[in-house]
Amino acid sequence: MKDINIFKSVDSMRKQSFDWKKEGFKVGFVPTMGFLHEGHLSLMEEAKKNADKVVVSIFVNPIQFGEGEDFETYPRDLEKDVKLAAEKGVDAVFFPSVEEIYPENYQTYVELENLPGFLCGRSRDGHFRGVSTIVTKLFNIVVPDCACFGEKDFQQLAIIKQMVKDLNLGIKIIGVPIVREEDGLAKSSRNTYLSPDERENALLLHKSLLQSKKMIEDGERDSSVIIKKAEELILSFEKAEIDYINICSPETLLDQDIVSGPVLMAMAVYMGKTRLIDNMVINP
Repeated sequence: MKDINIFKSVDSMRKQSFDWKKEGFKVGFVPTMGFLHEGHLSLMEEAKKNADKVVVSIFVNPIQFGEGEDFETYPRDLEKDVKLAAEKGVDAVFFPSVEEIYPENYQTYVELENLPGFLCGRSRDGHFRGVSTIVTKLFNIVVPDCACFGEKDFQQLAIIKQMVKDLNLGIKIIGVPIVREEDGLAKSSRNTYLSPDERENALLLHKSLLQSKKMIEDGERDSSVIIKKAEELILSFEKAEIDYINICSPETLLDQDIVSGPVLMAMAVYMGKTRLIDNMVINP
């Protein structure tokens, strides 16, 4: 296992990145909120393929959590995270405090016009303003050549790509496929919240996506019919509550009433008190 540097200040992290760049190294970046799992590790593997040096940030970002969400209880385990990152050959971990990122009198935010208004943005007011702000700040601190994001957070990935393009940030954004448990559940730090029966029934999200894929392959083109069948399957578990299920354009996230080309089927579902997301791009 290689030695790994932990940087806690903005200045020390920036200095390390610029030193690497002076030596001609490409820098890859994986922003996370920690409590790492195989999904995060797949992002690190992808970053290593595309860069000479890899930085992982661990920062639970308070401004992307809404009122009543799990900022205080979000799982944290820095020691384990650093060990996992080191095993993957990561060169540096950036672990700043909230005060380091948002000092007193902080007042600048990054906001997109359209993409945050769909899917998760409809029920998580201000969430993507928090995401785009922290990611912009991290990009300015780490100054990466490329950055890797998981396709499980499909809307987030779309927003980051748009933001990088709009602001001419010149960073290659790499989307990495969803990593699933053996039974199909998408890996998530929040899976640890699930009780045994909630964990078992959380599989209904992936099963409903597979059911929808088969319906489309068999010729169904009416999105409302496909969504209704998915809702019926998920709500067969009495502790499930649907936030949204949408069939939309993978580019614009606009709802598609008729499936006439590749579509994104995306969903957010509460299993008990735990909000899970999943998605699949389906090609008819």
